[in-house]
Amino acid sequence: MRDQKEPSLRELSQIATRVGAIYAERFGIERDATFYLGKLTEELGEVTAAYLKLAGQARRGDRTPEELQGDLEDELADLLGFMLLFADWQGVDLTKALQQKWGRYLDTPDGE
Repeated sequence: MRDQKEPSLRELSQIATRVGAIYAERFGIERDATFYLGKLTEELGEVTAAYLKLAGQARRGDRTPEELQGDLEDELADLLGFMLLFADWQGVDLTKALQQKWGRYLDTPDGE
């Protein structure tokens, strides 16, 4: 197995942008505010459902714990992908935004 470095957030955003374009073309989707916000909401709901099943707080069907963990991972990936697409659509550099917003808590003891 090749030793590969983890992709940066910018690289993940580029992947999401390419896949998003394929998805939109394949299904004839107009990517507008309704699409992006609707997909974010949908994916958050799917993350919630996957977590509740994994935590034993919803019906699991015949899924094994490993399959349920995989479902949660898949749904989190979908949510992140659509968040990256939304940020790109809005011209937001999430790497920079996260560093500015969350990084400040590392600069001072109390985060102010």
